[in-house]
Amino acid sequence: MAALQPLVSHLQTQTGQSLHNHRLSSVGGGDINSAYRLQAANIDWFIKLNRADLAAMFVAEAAGLRELAGIGAVRVPKVICFGEFQQHAYLVLEFIELGSLQNRSASLFGQQLAALHQSPQAYFGWPIDNTIGSTPQHNARHEDWVSFWQQQRLGKQLQFAAANGYRGSLQTQGEKLLERIRDFFSDYRPHPSLLHGDLWSGNAAADKQGQPIIFDPACYYGDREADLAMTELFGGFSRDFYAAYQAECPLDSGYKTRKTLYNLYHILNHLNLFGRGYLNQANSMIGQLLAELN
Repeated sequence: MAALQPLVSHLQTQTGQSLHNHRLSSVGGGDINSAYRLQAANIDWFIKLNRADLAAMFVAEAAGLRELAGIGAVRVPKVICFGEFQQHAYLVLEFIELGSLQNRSASLFGQQLAALHQSPQAYFGWPIDNTIGSTPQHNARHEDWVSFWQQQRLGKQLQFAAANGYRGSLQTQGEKLLERIRDFFSDYRPHPSLLHGDLWSGNAAADKQGQPIIFDPACYYGDREADLAMTELFGGFSRDFYAAYQAECPLDSGYKTRKTLYNLYHILNHLNLFGRGYLNQANSMIGQLLAELN
């Protein structure tokens, strides 16, 4: 921890807060960042660190948290500050003791997420690019959702996969799928909603009062089904959550098929971030989607 003391002094200067007699401890920060808890008198902060060349990742995360907070549907951690210092990029948030989303908390989260998704946006995309994990996520403005998903989501991940050496059937079948994506939307016209963008169960919890809280966003304006689809990856959420969401904002019947299309984006991203262990799953999902079109 001694190596981080200059950063603590920097944060004291940046925020104007007294950090004398502070305590700094390492905490879990996920697969991408290092994370620490900084405590002092009337201070309890969560600090995320990464390389200085990834500073834009934290700029975009802070922007997403602030936009989510502005809608006020679901609690998010308050942004304290962000920036660069020496070899580090940093993001400082309020520290929140987290518990699990169960029963009433899960139901409340379903209601709150539905409220977030029902706040209308003007276009598909987002004002700035950001990241999904540490992968670039391009958010150029589109009026047409299908084009956005083709070009800025699946198309980009397939390009990244090719650059990482994943060619062959992943690319040939992936191109076939890209050409047919509009067929999944013949009877469905999504409207742009502010999305969390990376809403798996590890990025949502409840505070000590049972209030839902979401964090680590990869925000953009898109089809709300994309957020719901990811909630079903990597463990998923409880029945109470889905029942409450459906009661507030029922899903179109075609969601059962489109959720695979949306989750393919995240599986391809995991392939690009973490390696070949996700290749068979990606190929299987593409095959499943193409079979739906025959």
